[in-house]
Amino acid sequence: MRVILQRVSSASVSIDGVTVGAIERGFVLLVGFTHDDGANDVEWMASRVVGLRLFGDDEGKMNRSLEDVGGALLVISQFTVYGDARKGRRPSFIAAARPETAIPLYERFIATLRATGTHVETGEFGADMQVSLVNDGPVTLVLDRP
Repeated sequence: MRVILQRVSSASVSIDGVTVGAIERGFVLLVGFTHDDGANDVEWMASRVVGLRLFGDDEGKMNRSLEDVGGALLVISQFTVYGDARKGRRPSFIAAARPETAIPLYERFIATLRATGTHVETGEFGADMQVSLVNDGPVTLVLDRP
């Protein structure tokens, strides 16, 4: 499981010109799954995301979590985070899980995040989406399950 996390001051996702999810302060998560991911990976990643201290405290140090600042999450499925562009000019996506594997994991990830009490907005799995965001900082992390 891989997540590209961006700290944002606002973000939204649209499908066919209709906004289907929007947040203010929080994180945008671009989420991809590989073939051997499972429930343990989802649980670990959800805990990691919610607990990360990436927001400034009174001294400007990254010392506050999403919960501490009342932040929200915008979760977007994105198989391309497993793209491999080391050879040729067309990336290979063979490491990305097929929809029959990825959809249940994506849904479980969202449910696990919501169970923490965090406000979660989403895109639509497999849809052609337009994501708009204001990256705050900018702060961007790549999170892989070890």
